[in-house]
Parts: sequence; structure tokens; C-alpha cells
Amino acid sequence: MSIEVERKFLIRRLPLAISELQGKVIEQGYVALEPGGHEVRLRNSNGQFTLTVKSSGDMVRQEYEIGLTQEQFEQLWPATEGRQIQKDRYVLSRDGYVIEVDVYHKPLNGLMVAEVEFASTNLANDYVKEPWMGEEVTHLSFLKNRRLLDFESFESLTKLL
Repeated sequence: MSIEVERKFLIRRLPLAISELQGKVIEQGYVALEPGGHEVRLRNSNGQFTLTVKSSGDMVRQEYEIGLTQEQFEQLWPATEGRQIQKDRYVLSRDGYVIEVDVYHKPLNGLMVAEVEFASTNLANDYVKEPWMGEEVTHLSFLKNRRLLDFESFESLTKLL
């Protein structure tokens, strides 16, 4: 088990540095979603397959992750039918921080989010966002990946912002 400490920000315009990076295509699906926030997720990130269990929470959550073979992933993937999202991920390093920029595919075209992970809540609280980052949305539960499944389009999501 590990603890994930993460802050999330909306992005209105991608930073120029993204154009120089090779993104990863990520497809993820949810095997189980508890109303209280726990989730079991499958992910294929450019041929790296994982199964992740996350607890509820906003900035701080428990996370368990194990690697899967492609065969294991393919056997489990049908269990995520109707609960799948796809996005491109770009990874930037800035001042000792790793920033993951996610650009979502249909039906959420237009949604772009930056996530920054930290080793502690103190570091997270002290972090000053990059100038190109927009509103912090760490506390907005409807912008968690698991909840993005509830939206038919980016436009329907923006009505809540």
C-alpha cells in the first residue's frame, strides 16, 4: 500500500513544452466503483498493464497497484464495459515536481487536467502552481476520473464549473 498525495488543476491552454513531448495513450476502465469512493481500476498505458485499488479522498488517498500481463488485462477488460475512458498523458518536470497533463478523448474532448503528486501533504500545501495552470479542482469530486464516466460531453461537465 502507498499513500497518494495529489493536487489537480484545470488547464485552458496547453503549455508550449507539451509540443516537444511524446504523449502516452492511456485507456482505463473501472471494474468496481463503490458509492463511498473506493474503486478498482484497470489501465493500459502504452502496453504497461496495471490493476489499481484506490480509497476515497480528495488530496490524500490510499493506493494499491499491481502489474498485470497483457493476457490478464485482456481477460479482465470486459468487466469494465460501459465504464471506460481514454486520454493522452504528457509528463513534465518542473522545479523538482512531476506534472502529468491529461488530455481527454471523446466524449470529453476539451477537458485538460494537470495532476501533481507529492511525497507529503506539507509539500502539497506549499506548492505554487505553474502560470499556465488554471483553477484548482482537487476538491471537486465530479472531476475524478471515475466520475467523468457520468458526463456525455465536456460541455455537460463545464456546466458544473
